[in-house]
Amino acid sequence: MKASDLFVKSLEAEGVEYIFGVPGEENADFMMSLESSETIRFILTRHEQGAAFMAEIYGRLTGHTAGCLGTLGPGATNLITGVADSNMDCAPMLVLTGQGSTERLHKESHQIMNVVQMFEPVTKWATTVLHENNIPEIVRKAVRLARTEKPGAVHIELPEDIAKRDSNSQPLVPQRFRRPVADETIHWSSD
Repeated sequence: MKASDLFVKSLEAEGVEYIFGVPGEENADFMMSLESSETIRFILTRHEQGAAFMAEIYGRLTGHTAGCLGTLGPGATNLITGVADSNMDCAPMLVLTGQGSTERLHKESHQIMNVVQMFEPVTKWATTVLHENNIPEIVRKAVRLARTEKPGAVHIELPEDIAKRDSNSQPLVPQRFRRPVADETIHWSSD
C-alpha cells in the first residue's frame, strides 16, 4: 500500500471525520489518497489560518479531533496562529503539513524550512515521518495525545518522497478506553 494511502487509512481508523485546508504540491499524494476516503471529508478553505480555526472550533465543540492541512513553508506558517489558539484553548487538533523531499531538507531549497521546530512551542507534540512503515504508530500517538488531558494540537509532517513510497504496514486498530468516574447510583451513608 502506498504510504499516503496508509496515512489516510490510519486517520480513518482513528475516527477523523474532517480535514480543513489548502493543498499544495508537496501534499499532492496525500490529497489523492484522501479523495478516495469514504469517511473523511476534506473542506477546502481560502486560507490556512481559517482552516486551523475551523479545526479548532470543531474540536472544541465536539471533543473529536479534526485536521487542518497546509503545505510546506508559507502554508505551514499560515496555520500557526490557529494552532497556537487551539493548543491554548485545549481543543484537540491534528495539524498536517507537507514537506519537500528528505533529500533536500538540508538545503536552502524553495520554501524548505524546519516546520516541526516551528510548531514545537505551540503544540503538545510535533514530528516528521521519516519512514513510511512508522505512519500508523505516529498517527495513533498523535491522535491520542491530541485527545487526552489536557487536549490540544499535535503536528505531523509528511515529506513528499515518503508519501510516494510503498509500505508493508497496516493501520492500527485503536482501543478506546473510558476514564473511570464515580458511579452515580452508589449512595454512601454517614452511618
